[in-house]
Amino acid sequence: MLYIMRHGRTDWNDQRRLQGRTDIPLNETGRKMARKAAADNADLDIDRIYSSPLIRAYETARIFAEGRDIPIIKDDRLKEMSFGIYEGISKSFEIPDCPVNVLFKDPENYKVPVEGGESFEELFARTGSFIDEIMPLVEGGMNILIVGHGAMNLSIISYIRNIPLKDFWSGRIENCRIEKLI
Repeated sequence: MLYIMRHGRTDWNDQRRLQGRTDIPLNETGRKMARKAAADNADLDIDRIYSSPLIRAYETARIFAEGRDIPIIKDDRLKEMSFGIYEGISKSFEIPDCPVNVLFKDPENYKVPVEGGESFEELFARTGSFIDEIMPLVEGGMNILIVGHGAMNLSIISYIRNIPLKDFWSGRIENCRIEKLI
């Protein structure tokens, strides 16, 4: 089986700030969410966890795995999508004509990423490479949990479920909720 989970809450989540690749830690609410996810899924048989190396995802994975003999492997391909110069911006939807909003409101027309940002093509290339690499493990019977981020997770969900780019944001996962993919 293949499962995916988004990291726990951070202060930037609470402030509605774009995090992207900015390495923001979990806040206490996020840690509680990760502990609750671990307790709620204690019977879930997981052989291996792959995590984004960003602290909010890796800490979520570590908390989830506490007391269980589950290896956690960091993989750079699981980092969040880069939002470039707009990382750290608060409430971008309240800013008229903010260029990064195209990414969220009209993903099909996010053709050129914002300065320093990542395109959907780049995001799908790296996460697709990751999925192609681990699928033989899943098909061989291994139960894998991916712990990542909003947009990065959705790129994997879109890849596996064949979701068109126009519907990219339709499959959002709440913080610390585990979704079975395969």
